[in-house]
Amino acid sequence: MHFRAPFHLRNPHIQTILPLLFSQNYPNTITETFSFKDGDFTEIVWSADPYGKVYTKVCVLFHGLEGSIQSHYIQGMMKALSQEGYLCVLMHFRNCGSQTNNALRTYHAGEIEDAGELIQALQERFESAKLYAIGYSLGGNMLLKRLAAYGLDSPIYRAVSVSAPIELGQCTHYINTGLSKIYQTYLLKSLKKTLLTKAEHSDFDSSLSLKKEAIKNIKTIYEYDDIYTSKVNGFKDANEYYTRNSAKQFLKEIQTPTLLIHAKDDPFMPPSILPEQTEVSSFVELLISENGGHVGFIEGSLLKPKFWLEKRVKVYFDA
Repeated sequence: MHFRAPFHLRNPHIQTILPLLFSQNYPNTITETFSFKDGDFTEIVWSADPYGKVYTKVCVLFHGLEGSIQSHYIQGMMKALSQEGYLCVLMHFRNCGSQTNNALRTYHAGEIEDAGELIQALQERFESAKLYAIGYSLGGNMLLKRLAAYGLDSPIYRAVSVSAPIELGQCTHYINTGLSKIYQTYLLKSLKKTLLTKAEHSDFDSSLSLKKEAIKNIKTIYEYDDIYTSKVNGFKDANEYYTRNSAKQFLKEIQTPTLLIHAKDDPFMPPSILPEQTEVSSFVELLISENGGHVGFIEGSLLKPKFWLEKRVKVYFDA
């Protein structure tokens, strides 16, 4: 079941932006605070009351850079899977929920310990259920790295990664070129706003030698990762952060049935990052289309789009 964009929807920017205009609202969510072992917390969001009945299928979702429960792809997938009897839960990465986190460190593309803690908690709470996982964009890279770390001991029954920047360095430089700069500007505005809010609760000046004026002057995602993401998470610089956390190098270690969905025309990243079948384990199925944009994959028409991703994920999970 491959994706083939209709002729009038083959523009990568239409594919990327159109879903935002037709986002599917899922109103029945329940928010819960989840505590990490280091004393910090995050907000997880359920598609239904997790105590309301016995569930046999539970799916954990990981959003992309600066995503949240408000992200269109999260809302749409929750709705689609809920209709098939799944209980879904979104894990907000640290500082992506409605509250500022306590810990100085933040989330990043290779931070797999937080996800591991939540997945372990899901195992314990839903002993008889099969666990599924979906990661989008940055969350997709993180999920692939998490699955590789599990190896044979993976608690995940099946997983899907969508539009993951599996070569972080290449992707960060690519989004700073041509029309892709539009997306960088959009993401950077949110990143800087979140960071400035975090600065109100943390002493960045003494801990990171990072002043508010320097945050306001950040011009690229690479610069943001170089002066903040890398430093606050224990890496020397952005290049070390990218090298150690790009998921492509770990794909051969995955031993969980995993579907990797990607479009060659993704405006966030070059097609050169895409793996060959020889670069992944036998558990990883590559589903690479010519068109689809970034977390797009829209069929139908401009006025009545159809969300292929939701159909494809359900087919893979039920296979």
